[in-house]
Amino acid sequence: MHLSAAFAILPHLYLVITAGLWPTILAIYHTPSLLLQLHELSHIFMFHVWKLFSDGVDGNAKATKQELITPHAYGVVLDIGAGYGHTINYLDHSRITKYIAVEPNTHMHAEIRRRASAAGYTESAGTLLILSCGAEQISTILSSLPTSLGHPPIDTLISILTICSIPSPQNTISGLITEVVKPGGQVLFYEHCLSDRKDVQWWQEFWTPLWRVLFGGCCLDRPTQRWIEDVGGWIAGSVWDADEEMEEHLFWYRAGRFVKAE
Repeated sequence: MHLSAAFAILPHLYLVITAGLWPTILAIYHTPSLLLQLHELSHIFMFHVWKLFSDGVDGNAKATKQELITPHAYGVVLDIGAGYGHTINYLDHSRITKYIAVEPNTHMHAEIRRRASAAGYTESAGTLLILSCGAEQISTILSSLPTSLGHPPIDTLISILTICSIPSPQNTISGLITEVVKPGGQVLFYEHCLSDRKDVQWWQEFWTPLWRVLFGGCCLDRPTQRWIEDVGGWIAGSVWDADEEMEEHLFWYRAGRFVKAE
């Protein structure tokens, strides 16, 4: 792997730090007790980072998301790690009965609610639900859903750049698919994954400890697409390269759709 590609991550690190550091320092100045709340500090930092960069990140993957989400998502949709709610922009409203956003960073909820309302999903109408738990808190997700949805309750599980940062990812993926997604339901994902190239893998593993600290637990070295496929019980499934990234790119994007057996 060329060193220029291996160190191409440095400008990203600089931009992340400059976007999130000063607002976080100001938050500590106004509320010094935040120094004892590292989890909340991470949420504040990521709120400001994502506020600046989320539209650009979304725009870079627009074509992939249009291909992945718009023709396939249907019924009750669970969007894990919803962020600022960009997934809503790709939903075909005529095919969706309820949009459920799982986003533990409550600072982002107002923007999710705004985007959802603009697209016709509201809490008052029962077509929107925002949960402040993490994707790994499966029992909390299930207990928060109306019993009328049945069990399992979800037709379409969507993960956009989320599995890279959830705790216990393999257990969480398996639990969500087996306990939350209906028989015949589907998983749609767009994630950066562990490269197939050993030299790129080395650099992904090298940068992950630093990237994880600065970017809300995000790991560069997770073979997400394999973990999803390995859950098994699929009647159909496909994974494809997303965004035509260079083979040496540290962010090796993959998109996929898997349909659960009835």
